[in-house]
Amino acid sequence: MNKKITVILTTLLMMLAGQSLASESSPYAGEETREIKALSKSQIAGLLAGKGMGYGKAAELNGYPGPAHVLELQEALALTAEQRKATETIFQQMQAAAKDLGADLVAAEGALDNAFSNKLIDDSSLAELVNTIGDIESRLRAVHLRAHLQQVEILNDQQIAKYMTLRGYGRAKQGHHHEHHPRK
Repeated sequence: MNKKITVILTTLLMMLAGQSLASESSPYAGEETREIKALSKSQIAGLLAGKGMGYGKAAELNGYPGPAHVLELQEALALTAEQRKATETIFQQMQAAAKDLGADLVAAEGALDNAFSNKLIDDSSLAELVNTIGDIESRLRAVHLRAHLQQVEILNDQQIAKYMTLRGYGRAKQGHHHEHHPRK
């Protein structure tokens, strides 16, 4: 009887272990059905819409406000008409360039995905496709970061400090932007 119980317990343990292994899937599970495997639908939509997508984070979190959020907070920041107009211009220019580059990035990621899915990839084409993606992504990031640089030239130090607080960055390193001459 002991032998029978041991066999049953061993079988149960093996079944449980097998279920445990089967239930541990890749964090990518389900993403194999994406049109472009490396990009979610929301990422594609954001890129095509010229959204920030975190590309301006280095500036944002170091006291360089972004134009989209400045426009959202314009009343609380007490923007002058001139500041609002200048911010709208920065935002429109940034968004137009970001939309173009976002579309290019989606297309380049699609080309990489297509090369893999059709088994048309080798070291040479891989390097070319990845370099293209990297180039587009670096230009896209520069567009967003440049908008933050331009924005800080329009705001005064008090508005920047208020922006940081309103965005919840109260403990962020804000510093003073001594080199800019804000328009008032």
